[in-house]
Amino acid sequence: MKVRLNLSTSPLESNRRFALSASVVGIIAVVALLGLSYRTISVWRSDKVLRAKQDSLEVQIASLQRQRQNLSDFFENSSTVQRRQRAAYLNSLLQQRAFPWIKIFMDLEQILPEGVRVVSISPKLAGETLQLTVLVGAMNDESKLKFLKALENAPEFSHIELLSETRPQTAQTADRVMLSLQAQYSVI
Repeated sequence: MKVRLNLSTSPLESNRRFALSASVVGIIAVVALLGLSYRTISVWRSDKVLRAKQDSLEVQIASLQRQRQNLSDFFENSSTVQRRQRAAYLNSLLQQRAFPWIKIFMDLEQILPEGVRVVSISPKLAGETLQLTVLVGAMNDESKLKFLKALENAPEFSHIELLSETRPQTAQTADRVMLSLQAQYSVI
């Protein structure tokens, strides 16, 4: 028969609870550490991809800035500036030549009353609008008033301004009244 005797000065204590709870906390800490490590590695990899993309974009930006500087130098060159000015001048001449003479005469034909004739038309391109200076001869004041009313009612003409009205003293012309006026003409 065995007798169990405790010869120690203090009673025997069991540390099983502490060991079990410490093991559980340790396992949870290891799992959390593994999860955080996985997350850190995945973030690092995605950042690595983003950094590579950012580096390639910075290289492209630098290349485009060099191209822009080269183009800027080219267009600021004196010979290029002279060519552009000459092209702008030639384009303005072409636009003046592209004046729709047929359309203006057709529009004037519709609004000209009897006894009124167009003596001269001088177009001038003012930005996007066409400025017309028109010299008109009328047989009498009644024809002149009919023409002015018809011109004001015509949708193609706007900003009509009467520059001068004269009455020729010579009997060589049938026109008793000469009008000089300015108007904007809408091509559309």
